[in-house]
Amino acid sequence: MPKGSILVVDDEAEIREGLEALLTSESFDVTLAETGAAGLQRLEDRPFDLMLLDVSLPDRNGLDMLREIRLRDPHLSIILITAYGSIDMARAAFKSGAQDYITKPWSNDELIAQISLAIEGRRLREENVQLKRALKQRYNFPNIAGKSEKMLAVLDLVAQVAPSRSTVLISGESGTGKELIAKAIHAASSRADKAFIPINTGSIPVDLLESQLFGHLKGAFTSAIASKKGLFEVADQGTIFFDEISTISPETQAKLLRVIQEREFMRLGGTETIKVDVRILAASNEDLRQLVREGRFREDLFHRLNVISIHLPPLRERKEDIPLLIGRFLGQFCRENGKPLRVFTQGAMKVAMDYDWPGNVRELENAVERAVVLSNDPTMDADLLPESVRTSEIAKGVRLELSEFLPPAPGESGHRAAEPAPTLFEILEEVERRILIEMLERTKGNQTEAAELLQIPLSTLNQKIKRLGVETRRRSGAGRVAPSTGGESTEILPGK
Repeated sequence: MPKGSILVVDDEAEIREGLEALLTSESFDVTLAETGAAGLQRLEDRPFDLMLLDVSLPDRNGLDMLREIRLRDPHLSIILITAYGSIDMARAAFKSGAQDYITKPWSNDELIAQISLAIEGRRLREENVQLKRALKQRYNFPNIAGKSEKMLAVLDLVAQVAPSRSTVLISGESGTGKELIAKAIHAASSRADKAFIPINTGSIPVDLLESQLFGHLKGAFTSAIASKKGLFEVADQGTIFFDEISTISPETQAKLLRVIQEREFMRLGGTETIKVDVRILAASNEDLRQLVREGRFREDLFHRLNVISIHLPPLRERKEDIPLLIGRFLGQFCRENGKPLRVFTQGAMKVAMDYDWPGNVRELENAVERAVVLSNDPTMDADLLPESVRTSEIAKGVRLELSEFLPPAPGESGHRAAEPAPTLFEILEEVERRILIEMLERTKGNQTEAAELLQIPLSTLNQKIKRLGVETRRRSGAGRVAPSTGGESTEILPGK
């Protein structure tokens, strides 16, 4: 089965034939055209995954042709062929919508790598478009990406509860997208044309929170120089979303319970009852049931909020959504930063898929934004991902090897049964030793770089090396010399 279909548009027969032989040998389906007009006709006849387009064609300019192609097929990956390379050429190519450009003569290996990445980028873009279309047809939630069973179950529930007026409690770890779900519920409800007001209760002092929610009359407190409407009045007929609702004080919990039950409240300093029709959505990354048991959250308010419960799974439990999220964030941040579309290499994607993302979607979003801002090339490797993402693999590898230090389970046979079991302190020391060895091997013995990657002072690293018996030697042409104490390149030897 072909790896992809490629259209080669170049007026030089030798180049066309050479590319055809090379790409066919790499299992690509290749079609040739010698003029711009012929290339456009080939595009009319059938779709392609990628086009190799010469900048200088006898009948038209390649950059102008590229802009025209973009109008016909915005997702087609295009690599320009040029006789010279320059920053101006790169800017012109990317501005016109090309994924990359190559200069004559080129390295066949590099060209194949560029083509493979560009085709993979097109596949991800098409998958994102198709997913957005499917989600819109099924749910009309354009800002949510996910194809995993757990996320589709969440979206099914959102679609069911959105038309109602019931309160909804959204739970999940920080960064899982609870506010996005709240916005989706509001957007799919009959209140969609009214106000959606999010409020993070954990970031607002108690007195100020009540003033913001219920409003106040002039003179209600020292700084109340004028009467002010609260958010409940502003959100009448609409929706209020309480994020981190577990943080509100007991006094405010009581007043919020009254609003939910009676649909009325009084401004601070006032005696007049104000009626409102507001749908309440709430979110918490803490277990409210546990807070109720501990007496830190009102049980009656919990039951009022928990009419319908939606739990968002952490990203580590729906890793099949990671490539789609990366594709969405790449498109967003490339547009925002005025850069041509970037793609992750297979290595970068593997690192992203292997990482557990404790900060969930928010952490992934920040990592992709960082990579886009720091990138200079259309392809982005793992070195553009944060150190915390890349270095986590070291600890993971060490963790998998701990079984050799643990005593056998009861009833398990083995030669270790007669050996004394190591203490927890000894196990932790061995884990730390292996992490240091792994990091020093990765940095080729450069202790300064290793300390930076581990985010510890160089002096601390040196102390750990001595304490744990990680022997290091400087490398030199004359052989090994005394142990290193600085940031030089060293050779790592087994611990004593």
